[in-house]
Amino acid sequence: MSTAVRIELQEPAPGPRRFTIPGLRWWVAVMLMVLTVIYYFDRSALGVVGPTLRSELGIDEVSFSYVIIAFQLFYGVFQPMAGRLIDWLNIRVGYSISIVAWSLTQLITGLATGWRSLAMVRAVLGVSESAVFPGAIKTVSQWFPPKERTVATGILNMGSGLGNMIAPLAVTFIVIHYSWRAAFLVSGVLGLAWVAAWVLFYRPPEKHPLLSASELAHIRSGAEAAAPAETVTKVGWKVVARQREFWALAAARFLSEPAWQLFTYWIPFYLVTERHLDIKQVAYFAWVPFLAADVGSLFGGVLSPIFIRRGWSVLAARKMAVTVPAALMTFSILIGRAPSVELAILFFSVGAFAHQAISATLLTLPADLFPKGAVATANGMSGTAGYAGGILFTFIVGRVAKSIGYGPLFAGIAFFDLIGAAVLWMVLRESPSAKSRTA
Repeated sequence: MSTAVRIELQEPAPGPRRFTIPGLRWWVAVMLMVLTVIYYFDRSALGVVGPTLRSELGIDEVSFSYVIIAFQLFYGVFQPMAGRLIDWLNIRVGYSISIVAWSLTQLITGLATGWRSLAMVRAVLGVSESAVFPGAIKTVSQWFPPKERTVATGILNMGSGLGNMIAPLAVTFIVIHYSWRAAFLVSGVLGLAWVAAWVLFYRPPEKHPLLSASELAHIRSGAEAAAPAETVTKVGWKVVARQREFWALAAARFLSEPAWQLFTYWIPFYLVTERHLDIKQVAYFAWVPFLAADVGSLFGGVLSPIFIRRGWSVLAARKMAVTVPAALMTFSILIGRAPSVELAILFFSVGAFAHQAISATLLTLPADLFPKGAVATANGMSGTAGYAGGILFTFIVGRVAKSIGYGPLFAGIAFFDLIGAAVLWMVLRESPSAKSRTA
């Protein structure tokens, strides 16, 4: 661990760089966004082929829910371990191991013969995919100064909406013309292609031959004002768990994740059962909230820089960038009361927009609150807290929706994020030296 951290912190070797790419850090962010698109394509593919699995493998709704829970459970449990692996090795190697494993898992998904074998494969997928966001946020922490980190996170987080938008059309085409098994084959090949490009392209900023000296200086700017002092000592789960900042972040993510789980898995069910739409009508409407989610990712990314330019400290700007979209989340309470499907989709879209705006900041906070050697670990641990909230809420959704409808669920997600924002304001405190500094 200590050796890896020393490598990350060492000064670049002297000597001019003959050829550089202007704005290279933004190309890194785009690569992460493409990865996130593939990542959510992988997730969404299962939902799209669900009806086909029912007819071909006899997987009913109950069995299908077990398959989904297998992924969620292993993904949530293994995020801290994946983050620890990324911190222990390095981003290039740790990411490559994770993505090769997930791509191979996608390739063998087509061999499933029933819900049990499919659940086992999805559990392995949950383990291998758990490194995606811890690795992405650690990459952002190395490649961007604090004032740009939420923008970079917003860009990479756009992949979630794009993946959810692309998958229904692409996977349906593959299923119709080939088979449901071919859909997972395509997904696995895309992952392997990405990791090949990553291995060839990625290096730490200090060692990247295509990064100019001026951009490297820009990347380093402002870091001292926002982040804890770097150390070369080993940073593990226990060290992170002792920090009050971690528990504030974990609480905010626990309260935030239920909304995304509701939007990702339950919009079609709601439109069919409560709004009485058929499948074609659902396809016509269901993609719209995810387009709004992508816009929200960018909006959340630029909020912090706006406040920073007005003189706010980095941490205060982050908290405000959570609070503003959290207020927008209150419009979710109107979804069930909307007099038309179009208005319901509008309020779904406002909620998806607000959630992804919040997510852009929450995903960035570990890079602000912890040393580089602990960023991925802290992100993974807070991700587990988020998924705990998501799994608990998913368990509640089916029972509440079946017995009394979706109204109480919409009311819950409308106010969860405001509570999370309040926790951040109460628990996260500026250090005395940081109060007078901005990024």
